[in-house]
Amino acid sequence: MYKPSNIIHKYREAFRDRKFVKSLIISILLLLGALVVNYFAAAYAFERASSAVSDIVLSNIPVFEVDWIFVFGPMVFGLWIAILCFSNPRTLPFAMKSVAMFVLIRSGFITLTHIGPFPDHNIIDGSSAALLHALSNNPNFFLLSTGADLFFSGHTGLPFMLALVFWKHRLTRIFCFATSIFFGIIVLLGHLHYTIDVASAFFISYTIFVITAKTFKKDREEFQAVM
Repeated sequence: MYKPSNIIHKYREAFRDRKFVKSLIISILLLLGALVVNYFAAAYAFERASSAVSDIVLSNIPVFEVDWIFVFGPMVFGLWIAILCFSNPRTLPFAMKSVAMFVLIRSGFITLTHIGPFPDHNIIDGSSAALLHALSNNPNFFLLSTGADLFFSGHTGLPFMLALVFWKHRLTRIFCFATSIFFGIIVLLGHLHYTIDVASAFFISYTIFVITAKTFKKDREEFQAVM
């Protein structure tokens, strides 16, 4: 299924289709635009961050060091999704548009809510390794986060939404659901998100998926046809 010759053939066939090429270009531009918007939204949320608030869960559990999982966990998850998508180019437009819509809508949410981080939380300071230090010194490069863009949790929401996107691919669906729950627990253990950030992520992410599926109906149909 994933033989190099088969993948090359899929790319040749896909790039002969002008509609696919047009949709792919639009998805790339949309994703890049969403990342730019997210950068400025995260910076704005950081500048406007107010005082912290109490939380029924965080106030009753100790802080755990989750630096490595919080930072490098999304790398492993993203690699899995990237391999799956790039092995079949026809999945790229809808997958990228889904991520772009998620990032764009979340950017809107974080500009509306400026609650400061929980006072007792795991500091992502990069002390564990030089690479982690470099990434944490420039969080928008990797995490697309400043630490003040709390509502809602991207670590929880994006894997959950991708589980819905890859619903027909059973292994990926299970992996995405498990990742979403796992990351939700991790950010709470590190006091890196409030409980409401994690709980709301599931509902908002589902809505984002529905909006994306209806907005890019043809892309989703093609996506489902090849999954």
